[in-house]
Amino acid sequence: MKSVLITGSTQGIGKALAIAFVKAGYQVCVHCSKDLEKAERVRAEIGAHQAVVCDLSNMDEVNELYQKTGAVDCLILNASVQYKEFWQDITDETFDKQFTINVKSTFKLMQAYYPAMQEKGFGRIVTIGSVNQYRNHSELSVYSATKCAVMKFVEIIAKQVAPFGVTVNNVSPGAIATPRNESVYNDEEKRKAVEKCIPMGRFGTPEDCVGAVLMLCSEQGNYITGTDIIIDGGMRL
Repeated sequence: MKSVLITGSTQGIGKALAIAFVKAGYQVCVHCSKDLEKAERVRAEIGAHQAVVCDLSNMDEVNELYQKTGAVDCLILNASVQYKEFWQDITDETFDKQFTINVKSTFKLMQAYYPAMQEKGFGRIVTIGSVNQYRNHSELSVYSATKCAVMKFVEIIAKQVAPFGVTVNNVSPGAIATPRNESVYNDEEKRKAVEKCIPMGRFGTPEDCVGAVLMLCSEQGNYITGTDIIIDGGMRL
């Protein structure tokens, strides 16, 4: 039985992924930033194997996460933070927090979990990016930059680890109906304005993101590495 750690998996896309991987027969480790009770509740609800907490803004906790979970076959780096601000209003605090959680913790966890994958000769690392790697959102300059930075890690690291049976890929969702976007999704006027930018005419669901990640982590994904799968209903177009 293969194992998978999914960061940020108590809600939204991360929870949809956790449910799908449990159904696919994986041992799933559910992660939450600070609320162990919430993580345990989700673990019990979906039948996952383990629940852990780790504040990804705290490098001491990030460095200790591997000791909590042990080696995994698949590492899905889904957790991130986003602040909507015009570029002149961005503070050191929000800038640093987005780069620490979205970029630095991602890199540190890849460093921590990769050696066991190399030794085993099999591993899957999937980062969850954003359509904003491709679109220029006036209030998401820092967030978008963090996602572009992670994609560059994916490209560079994928080439170096491919000889050892490890793949590294990115999946970029578009406008998805998750708690992060509920203030827009639940406002009819705002929702319709966003949907006008989407050729398929609707917000995506967390479940829309599941198939690509499952495929990348499966045997069917053996020959795919260093790439980005965009799941946005055509929004980037």
